Amino acid sequence: MSENQPPPPPPPGGTPPPPPGGHTGPPQPGLGAPAGVPRPAELLNRFLARLIDHVLLGVVFGILWGVFSAIFLTGFTHSTGEWFLFYLFLSVISVAVNLAYFALMESSRGQTVGKMLLKLRTYGPDGVSNPTMEQALRRNGYVAINLISVIPFIGTLIAGLGTLAAVIYIAITLNSDVPDHQGWHDRFAGGTRVLQVG
Repeated sequence: MSENQPPPPPPPGGTPPPPPGGHTGPPQPGLGAPAGVPRPAELLNRFLARLIDHVLLGVVFGILWGVFSAIFLTGFTHSTGEWFLFYLFLSVISVAVNLAYFALMESSRGQTVGKMLLKLRTYGPDGVSNPTMEQALRRNGYVAINLISVIPFIGTLIAGLGTLAAVIYIAITLNSDVPDHQGWHDRFAGGTRVLQVG
């Protein structure tokens, strides 16, 4: 073969050349995935999804408030014991409902109602399957701060401030983690992800 002849063509059925960048698998969040979906969810969409969920849960908590006040706060004046029982039952049941809602929805469907509406989905650390029940409980465990509400009157204020501090910290860690947008609660759960899927 002389130096002026072109090289022979590749054999038939050969593999196509790899795409630019060398990544041949499906797009992986945070690994230079192209724009589009799925991609790590932005802070605003995650906030709006949570807001929708808490509006729905607010209806449930309003019903619980009415039921427990009818049971424990009868008449015009109430003893310290009555107030304590009211806040104890309301706080414990409210936290249980909150945790059950987020943990069951995320572990079974990967989505709460708010996430469905905003086209977001929670994935386990593998980025493919739903979080396990344990991972879903861990990533939402900060809502247990509301158990402080068992302390009559002042407990509600302390729980509210504690929850607000946790939410602010989640927002800061989520927004500063580029490009994955994982908050500290995602890392605490072993690396869960929330992706924009639509």
